Amino acid sequence: MTATERRQAFRAVLSGTACLHPASVFDAISGRIAADLGFETAILGGSVASLAVLGAPDHIILTLTEFADLIRRITRAGAPPLLVDADHGYGNALSVMRTVEELETAGVAALTIEDTLLPRPFGPDRTELLPLAEGLGKIRAALAARTDPSLVIIARTSALSVTGTEDAVTRARAYAEAGADGIFVTGLTDLAQLDALREATQLPILVGSAKPGLGGAADLARHGARIALQGHATFPAAMQAVHDTLKALRDGTAPKDLQGLPDSASTRRWQREGHYDTAIRDFLGG
Repeated sequence: MTATERRQAFRAVLSGTACLHPASVFDAISGRIAADLGFETAILGGSVASLAVLGAPDHIILTLTEFADLIRRITRAGAPPLLVDADHGYGNALSVMRTVEELETAGVAALTIEDTLLPRPFGPDRTELLPLAEGLGKIRAALAARTDPSLVIIARTSALSVTGTEDAVTRARAYAEAGADGIFVTGLTDLAQLDALREATQLPILVGSAKPGLGGAADLARHGARIALQGHATFPAAMQAVHDTLKALRDGTAPKDLQGLPDSASTRRWQREGHYDTAIRDFLGG
């Protein structure tokens, strides 16, 4: 699919009636595996990107250039329509415009811009939100910067867990009126909160984190959610697999006796060996 086709596919998910779980991806191969498994969407989280590129925690030290480069590798390899966590847009509203320009060029289907005060300022260690006017300015800047109208711009707020449902509804309504394509919330504790957000905005809702026991995807879908994250287990799983493989080798296990390795057919499929074999035959006379 072209970038525009992936964006249209993502919009179709948001306009549907189901709530889907995106695949958490972090590189070209993980994106391809997600596509092969039939995931309709994928997500690159900010914390995952920081780990993948820097091996560092999510303290907003990854640069926009590093983030965009990683995204470009993932989308080039054929990942499902990709939603990315663009954090605070890497600065003020002007930086948000640059962020949208770079990530649109990198091939994302959708991106979130949040109203959390980032990076963490000097002072008490607590989550703070931007004033609504500043958060609204960032969403307007993001919308103004996109050149492909199919690119999905999603307003993200942590208000449910920081300032409460009433403020979350106020912020969501303002972002919807500005033209955001969806509302991404974290800290969901009650399905009634989804109802309030949906009633206030009529926009599709994306759920980043929720209190356990609220129900599955079907329950969330009935309350207006169209995408619900399941965390980012794939990258920790990959780290553990690397650790276990290296430890086994270090401890003397022979390569032929290693456990948990993919078979050669899977490896050939994930690296699209057939595609390259065809090119060699057709263009190099091989």
